[in-house]
Formats: sequence, structure tokens, C-alpha cells
Amino acid sequence: MMSAACHSDWPLRAQPSSAPQSSQAEMNAERSSGGGGVGPGAAGSRWRLGALLLLAVSSLPVATALVEGLYCGTEVCYDVLGVTREASKAEIARAYRQLARRYHPDRYKPEESGPEESPHKKFLLIATAYETLKDEDSRRDYDYMLDHPEEYYQHYYAYYRRRLTPKVDVRVVILVTICAISIFQYYSWHSSYNEAINYLMTVPKYRIQATEIAKQQGLFNRPKEKGKNRRSKEEIREQEEEVIRDIIKNKIDIKGGYQKPNLTDILLCQIVLFPYYLTSYVVWYVSWVYRFTICREEYGEQEKLYIIRRNMKMSQSQFDSLEESSRQTFLEKRLWIKERFQAYKRDQEEEMKVKMATDPRMKRYRRWMKNEGPGRLTFMDD
Repeated sequence: MMSAACHSDWPLRAQPSSAPQSSQAEMNAERSSGGGGVGPGAAGSRWRLGALLLLAVSSLPVATALVEGLYCGTEVCYDVLGVTREASKAEIARAYRQLARRYHPDRYKPEESGPEESPHKKFLLIATAYETLKDEDSRRDYDYMLDHPEEYYQHYYAYYRRRLTPKVDVRVVILVTICAISIFQYYSWHSSYNEAINYLMTVPKYRIQATEIAKQQGLFNRPKEKGKNRRSKEEIREQEEEVIRDIIKNKIDIKGGYQKPNLTDILLCQIVLFPYYLTSYVVWYVSWVYRFTICREEYGEQEKLYIIRRNMKMSQSQFDSLEESSRQTFLEKRLWIKERFQAYKRDQEEEMKVKMATDPRMKRYRRWMKNEGPGRLTFMDD
């Protein structure tokens, strides 16, 4: 009996010692799982949350690639026309024509589709999709947006740059502008030239000379006309005026801003002939350096006049408008030499000062500026 009792009590004494062992195993399992009291149910929920996040991230590029306000908005232009991304331009045009005939506001029939569709909005969406896909550059930008949805700013820039850029070629605009400026330039010079001729016809000196030339050439000696061919005095006078005008045009060489217009002087011809002018200048400059710097040749008359004009800082037209006697005087004074030109310039300045000091008109002007010049308040008696 004693032995049986003792044998039956052994499991009861062993039970308290098993509880710490099981708690220790659970603690080890918790440490290995890394959680603070997280069971198998919490681990399953974590896996479900991770799957949802992965699904959201995988669907994010498709959602962000379609932006409201760019191209077809939140719809794919290929799906709007019912074509694939590999469709050709002919297929895209064919699909557009079919959909345009169906959804055109003037030909739309409600029974062909559901009542929820708006034909006007649908037609605008179809037209936008076609405008996007029919152009190679626009289609390339749209495909790039679908493949790279994360580059937001580049998509906005490409879209609005294409929409706001003028459709006309810039080179055509520049050419038309240059042609318009050239035409205006030519007619402006022609008008100034006619004004100069009209003024010279009123100057007695040139008019008398032109009349003498016309009489010597027999332009006024017309046979007498009788009957119906007889002209009136006004017609004869007009013809004589035209003769005088032609003589003045041919005999008088007008320089400066009123010179006879030349087609080679307008902007368009200058741009076309610019390579020729540049080449001529380079050849002339190289020849000048070789002849007068390297070979030490003496200057000719044309070279001397060129140096004198450069020293005086005058343009070619201004220098040509001077009288021949003035140019000969410059040559006699040897003004192509820098020291002589500096002395001549000082003499001219001194002469101008003396002239301004002794000229009665300049005296009156200085007196007026001193007493009643601009900015001075005076009270004049009535």
C-alpha cells in the first residue's frame, strides 16, 4: 500500500515543475518570432497588409500615368479609338473616322448606345485622341508618358510646349519679315529720291542747265502738229517737265540719304551677298597687309583717300559726297599721315572756336541763352 501510494503521488509532484518549462518554451518562441506577445493570427494579418501594399504599389504607375488635363485625361487614347499601341497611322485614321461618324453631334442617334453617353464629350475625346496619335512626335511623347509615369514635370513641359509652340516654321516667319522690311526699305528710298528730284527741279540753277541741255539735244524742237493730233499747252508743258526731270536724274549724282535706290542695298540682298562681301573683305585685308606692311609698298591715291576717310571717321557715302576740290586738298596736306592729320584737326577746332566767337548769329544766340534761355522765368510788358 505504501509503495502504491508513493508511486501514485509522483506525477503530482512532477506537475509543478512542468509549468516553468512550458512558460520558458513560450518565451523562447516569442523571442525567436521577434514579437511581444504576437501570435499566429497577428503574423497572418501582417502578411495580408504586405500583400495589399504590394498591390497598391504595383498599380501606382498606371494610375499616375493618366493625369487629368493632359492628352485624353484619365483614359488611354488607344482605348478611346479602340486600337493597340502597335497600330499604324492608317489604322488610327480609320478608327477615328468610324467613331467620328458615329458620335458626331449632328449624326448621333441615342438608340445606338446607352443613354448615359454624351455625344459632345465623346466626340471631343475622340478628336483629342486622334490629334494626339496622328502626329509622330506627339505620339512618341504620349507613349513615353505611359512608359515613364513618374516624370511628371517633363510630361507637362512636353505637352504644353507642343501646344503653345507656333505651328508655322520660324524660318518662314524670318524670311517673310526680311522680305517685308526690304520692300518697305526700297519704296522709302525711292520716295526720298523722288522728293530730292522734285526739289532740284525748283532750283533755278539746275533747271536752267537742264533746259539748255534739252535745247542742245533738240528735245524741245518738235514739229508743229495740226488737226486732231495737236496738243494743248498743258500737255506740251508736262512733256517739257518730264524731259527736264529725266536730264536732272541722269546728270546729277545725288549722294547720301537721297541717293537713287539700288536693289543691292536692301536688307534681303545684303544678307544674300554677305558671304561674297565677307570673302572680298578678307582678300582685300590680306592683300593690304602683304603689300603695305610686309612688302612696304608706297600708298597709291585710292589708298591715301581710304586712310584719310578712316581718320575722319566718315562713311564711304559721306566721303563721296564731298567735292573733288576738298579731296584734293586733303591729298595736298598729306592727311593720311597721322601726325599731319592731328595737326589739321587741331587747326580746324581752333578755327571753329574763332568763328563761333566772331559770328554775329552765335553772339545773339549766346546772349539769348544767357538772358532769356530755356528754364528762365521772365515777365514781358504788353
